[in-house]
Amino acid sequence: MSVQFYPHRLYRNPHLQSILATSPVRNNGRNAMMDVARQMIVDGGNGVHLLGYHSVQPDQPAKALVILIHGWEGSSESAYIQSSGKYLFEKGYDVFRLNLRDHGESHHLNEGLFHGALIDETVGAVSNICSLADDRPVFLMGFSLGGNFALRIALRQSLCRIANLRHVFAISPPLDPYKATLCIDESLPFYRYYFLKKWKRSLRKKQVLFPDKYDFNGILNLKTCLGLTEAIMPWYPEYSDYRLYFREYTLLKDAFRDLSIPVTVVTSEDDPFIPIDDFRRLRKNPRLQLLIQRYGGHCGFLEFFPYACWYDRLIDRTIQRDIETA
Repeated sequence: MSVQFYPHRLYRNPHLQSILATSPVRNNGRNAMMDVARQMIVDGGNGVHLLGYHSVQPDQPAKALVILIHGWEGSSESAYIQSSGKYLFEKGYDVFRLNLRDHGESHHLNEGLFHGALIDETVGAVSNICSLADDRPVFLMGFSLGGNFALRIALRQSLCRIANLRHVFAISPPLDPYKATLCIDESLPFYRYYFLKKWKRSLRKKQVLFPDKYDFNGILNLKTCLGLTEAIMPWYPEYSDYRLYFREYTLLKDAFRDLSIPVTVVTSEDDPFIPIDDFRRLRKNPRLQLLIQRYGGHCGFLEFFPYACWYDRLIDRTIQRDIETA
C-alpha cells in the first residue's frame, strides 16, 4: 500500500475527518476484541494504578502485543481506539487498551490529578504490560496526546530499555502542547466546547471522589482551554506557571536526537490542532519516520469506499515487516 493517504475529494475536509475519528458510527457491528477483553489494574510505580483492558487471541498464540493509548479526555472506549483495536485483533495480535490517569472509569484509582507531564507512571505501566507478552514483540500506538506520551516512552528507551518493545507509532501527536491548546481555543467553537465539556466533567468527578482535596467550583466557568489550564496550576505545585508545565512535554527540534528504537509518526498538514511546521523543523534521525500527509485531519485518515482507516493498514504492514526481519 502507498505511504500517502489520498481520500476521495468528497472526504478531504479536515473537520469531517477529525469529527468522524471520534464518532461511534465507526464501530457498528460485533467487535471480537471487546468480547474477550479482561479488565486489569496496572501498576505504574510509586503507588499509581492505571486501568486497562487486555484482549488475548482465543484460539492461537498472537503474533505480537499492541498497546493502544488514547488522546486527551478520550479513553479505552474511544471510537478510534475500539476501531484500531478491532482491526489489529482480527489480524492476529493481542491488544491492550491503556487508560491514562483520570481517563475512562479510573478517577477513583489515584488521589493525584492527571496532567500531560505524568510520564513516569505511564512508562512503568507500559513496561508491566510488555511483560504480559513474555518473549513476543510489543508495539505501542498512541493517538493525539497519547501519541505524545508514546513518543516520550520511545525516548526513555535510550535510558532504560523495555526488551521486547520493538516499534512506537504516534498518530497526530502534539509536539508543542501550548500551541495545540491555542489551536483548540482558536479553531471552530465546537472543538473548544467539546474538550472543555469533557475536561470539566472529569474535574467534577475528581472533586466528588476527593472532596477534601479538590474544589474546582471557582474555575469551572472558564471558557477557554488555556484559561482553565492557567487556573488549575495551583493544583500542580511542581510547576510555577503553565508555560513551564507545557515545556515539560514539548518535543521540538532535536528532541529525538537520542532515539534508540524505531518510531513512525503519522500527521497531516490540515490537522486543526497540530501545527505542521513543528514536524518539518525536527532534526532528522534514521530511526524516526515522519509520514506527513496532505489530508487526514486530526486522527482521521478515513477512507469511505470501501470504508477503512488508512493508518491501520500501514501499521499492520510495518509490524509484519518488523516481525519478519527480527
